Amino acid sequence: MAALSITVSPVGRAPSFAKGLPITINLPEDDTIADVKKAIELRYPKFYVARQKISLKGDRKALSDEDQLQELEIKDGAELTVKDLGPQISWRTVFLIEYVGPLLIHPIFYFSQKLVYGKTFEHSLMQKYVFTMVLLHYAKRELETIFVHRFSHGTMPFRNVFKNSFHYHILEGFMMAYPIYAPKYGAFSLNIRGTPRNELPFLWFWVSAFVFAELSNLASHIKLRNLRPEGTRTRAIPFGYGFNLVTCPNYFFESLAWFSVCFMSGDMFAWIFLAVSTGQMLIWAKKKHRAYKKEFGDKYPKGRKMMIPFLY
Repeated sequence: MAALSITVSPVGRAPSFAKGLPITINLPEDDTIADVKKAIELRYPKFYVARQKISLKGDRKALSDEDQLQELEIKDGAELTVKDLGPQISWRTVFLIEYVGPLLIHPIFYFSQKLVYGKTFEHSLMQKYVFTMVLLHYAKRELETIFVHRFSHGTMPFRNVFKNSFHYHILEGFMMAYPIYAPKYGAFSLNIRGTPRNELPFLWFWVSAFVFAELSNLASHIKLRNLRPEGTRTRAIPFGYGFNLVTCPNYFFESLAWFSVCFMSGDMFAWIFLAVSTGQMLIWAKKKHRAYKKEFGDKYPKGRKMMIPFLY
């Protein structure tokens, strides 16, 4: 097998821990971009694989770790570029950080009435049910992150943790918890007494809808997990429950779960959270739908919608 001599140059200034760039490395032609990254890390241990973005000289597009040098038609004496992506953190860790926010924030508002609202009062059934539903939702998300999800990308830039956590810690945490557990919706509030939100049939209807949505969301995640063997980025077309109608039933069921919480509580900030989160999921669903159609072409079901059955 022929060996290739490849020059690797930095994009812009070389990182402080890789001042020796550019460097020349020698690799067999059947090696991959992942092997190029490992060779760089071997030379500069602080420039670990997850921080590197490798591209062809003069091209900004990132090369996939699985791409073979010979398939990319990289010849002896060719030049690649490497960009420092900055400190990285695993996607799994990011998800765990995101979801733990509401698990901590909602109990603070629920149990610290005197501190937060200046007085104590009896929680209404609606408040008790919403509190339980929120905790169950995020406990489920944490468990899915640990035991179910498989990630196509191992890491993301560390700075994204703060941006991603804002949605869960601030919008769904503080901004939703504060009004829902307030005296405004307490057991003896006029906003609750004599309204459907104080009646078991109404509450249990939306609890049932929530449970249905959560279990359906879990089923979707398990289906996606089983399509991707551990340690691979293999992609296949999902079929079955939910997937026969839309590309991303997990997003649809997620929205349905929060829709149930919104109707049960009737609070404006819950509806704002639903609008923001559903809008974001619609964007993700559109991207995933396009990616599936691009990858599988005519094999991908033509009548399948992106996220909302029969509509979008």
